[in-house]
Amino acid sequence: MTTRRQILIAVSSALAAPLVVFAQQRAAKIALMGYLDGTAADYASYRAERLRAGLRELGYIEDKSIVIEYRWAEGKYERLPGLAAQLVQLKPDVIVAAGTQAIQAAQKATTTIPIVMAATADPVGAGFVESLSRPGRNLTGLSNISVDLSSKYLELLRIAIPRLSRITVLVNPTHPNHPSFLKNIQASAQSSGVKVSTITARTASEIGAAFAVMKQERAGALIVLPDGLFFIQAHRIAELAGQQRLPTMFWTREMVEAGGLMSYGQDNVEHYYRAATYVDKILKGAKPGDLPVEQPTTIELVINLKTAKAIGLTIPQDLLFRADRVIE
Repeated sequence: MTTRRQILIAVSSALAAPLVVFAQQRAAKIALMGYLDGTAADYASYRAERLRAGLRELGYIEDKSIVIEYRWAEGKYERLPGLAAQLVQLKPDVIVAAGTQAIQAAQKATTTIPIVMAATADPVGAGFVESLSRPGRNLTGLSNISVDLSSKYLELLRIAIPRLSRITVLVNPTHPNHPSFLKNIQASAQSSGVKVSTITARTASEIGAAFAVMKQERAGALIVLPDGLFFIQAHRIAELAGQQRLPTMFWTREMVEAGGLMSYGQDNVEHYYRAATYVDKILKGAKPGDLPVEQPTTIELVINLKTAKAIGLTIPQDLLFRADRVIE
């Protein structure tokens, strides 16, 4: 005989079952993340792998607990707005944008979907966030402070080349932060008496033309500003500079490994590993506008002695002692 207590237990269990199923579905919900990168697929995938490594360490398994939709522009920045729009249409939980142009495209595509900035030079100056401590919008992430570091580029070049009197700066006019870089470099040049000229390149084909102009102008050294296109063309830039025996300064060690002379900056790729922590916090309910923008604490000077020898330059010992890494 069924008692009243047994009936109540059965009814309660039946009512609770849908709630249990719903809770299990919520717990098993797969997050959707968009990844937008302006560089070529080979380098973009390298950066994305550091992001995935960070996510794995936080317990995420791709295609099981998180699905990532990748979009990269192959250095063709005009494609970024369309790629950003594609990601927004998928209604992801969060978008990770790699580089200033990609962040700019994502920002214009959505004001509601959280955006994690994997690396950008000046998020406040670019209008991405209201402040580093309180971003205040749907964006947060990491700043690489390369604009601030650019004032050191000329100083380091003058130590390497004491008689340096003229430098050329390779600029991408489509990059929103390059005017700030130039301002810092020109301010440094004024106090040292070094003449600064600029040469622009928007595409890979324009890089070759830029070097032809530099040859005519007899530049004493070249500063290459941070840019996805220039990164993709690292080997070509190093080769063209080598042909002119032109000392070069870059923002990241990968460019020196590709044959450049020197770099001064942080490990940019590790920003993508760190970006995973922002993704995790946002997926757990944090608002991007409340998450402070992170800045690097370690800066490295890298010098390629093989390149120095090839262009006939002797690097002073005191500069070598300051280097964090010397490629021989």
